[in-house]
Amino acid sequence: MAKRISLLILTNVLVLTTIGIVLSLIGFSGYVDGQGNLMIGPLLVFSLVIGFSGSFISLLISRWMAKKMMGVQVLNPDDQLSPMERQLVDRVHRLARAAGMTVMPEVGIYRSPEVNAFATGPSKRRSLVAVSEGLLNEMDEDAVEGVLAHEVAHIVNGDMVTMTILQGVVNTFVVFFARIAAWIVSNFVNEDLAAIVHFVAVLIFQIFFSILGSLVVFAFSRYREFHADRGGADLAGKDKMIHALESLKRYTERIDDSQDSLATLKISGKRSSIFSTHPDLNDRIRRLEAK
Repeated sequence: MAKRISLLILTNVLVLTTIGIVLSLIGFSGYVDGQGNLMIGPLLVFSLVIGFSGSFISLLISRWMAKKMMGVQVLNPDDQLSPMERQLVDRVHRLARAAGMTVMPEVGIYRSPEVNAFATGPSKRRSLVAVSEGLLNEMDEDAVEGVLAHEVAHIVNGDMVTMTILQGVVNTFVVFFARIAAWIVSNFVNEDLAAIVHFVAVLIFQIFFSILGSLVVFAFSRYREFHADRGGADLAGKDKMIHALESLKRYTERIDDSQDSLATLKISGKRSSIFSTHPDLNDRIRRLEAK
């Protein structure tokens, strides 16, 4: 899921920044009156519209962005696939049917030595499950089954939509406070420079507050991981889900943190923190064992 959250946040920041730049360039100032005073009510409405527009645009293009940014090769079930590719597609579709999905998610592979997988897409009917070559090479069949069940559970749980709504709320505060801060800063410079200072300050504060707001998204992501673990256990079996997490734990213990992207993405339980999208692996295993 780390890829899913990372891609969603990055896409959201890019979309939000682009909207902000366009509005600034066309001179939109509907939340400032003729005397240059900030109008809180109109600004809040403006922030709500922009905030949720940014998050829902990010959701709508999430599957497309994931394919482009990660170089995902989508496996068409009707094509001539290798035995490994056919097995992967069949596993995902079998788990999806077991979860009650009527439209099968797209299945893809991306070239990377990292052990990772992610699910994304704007809805259950337009979803994607992608796995790295590293995961298929490093994990045995039971562990792969557990990982795939975990990702299908994310789709069935509607985590992308839930995350989008949360991101929209966060965006609203980001846009709101960024423009208040930029308005304050622009009042400390000459009138001739106020417009350009406001433009630059909005971008800077928006990025800064987006980083702070991402901490809320990360916290919610860690919470949803436990739900996906339970969903994966229901679909693939508790033993396979635990085995998948234990396999990931053994893998992360073998690698050098400074050389592997898993450490950067905080999938590894060795560095669980407020910047982690995933909770500690040991804690995830303990919760499943107690289930």
